Amino acid sequence: MYINLIKNNMTPKEKAEALVNTYLLSTPIVFHIDDAKKCALMCVDEIISVIWHFENDLLYWQDVQTEIEKL
Repeated sequence: MYINLIKNNMTPKEKAEALVNTYLLSTPIVFHIDDAKKCALMCVDEIISVIWHFENDLLYWQDVQTEIEKL
């Protein structure tokens, strides 16, 4: 299903860690964890702005956003 492709069956915490790690590990410059979290949050904000009308996806991505902030 389409929703499963987006989430990759990850919990919000797992997805939050994966997004932050993407920015930490895949940029040519050294990112501090706070910078990586800001980038990941901008990514999730963009996703939320696009999918806000799909309630289940919105709740999932809001949970991911919360998990990023807790890292």
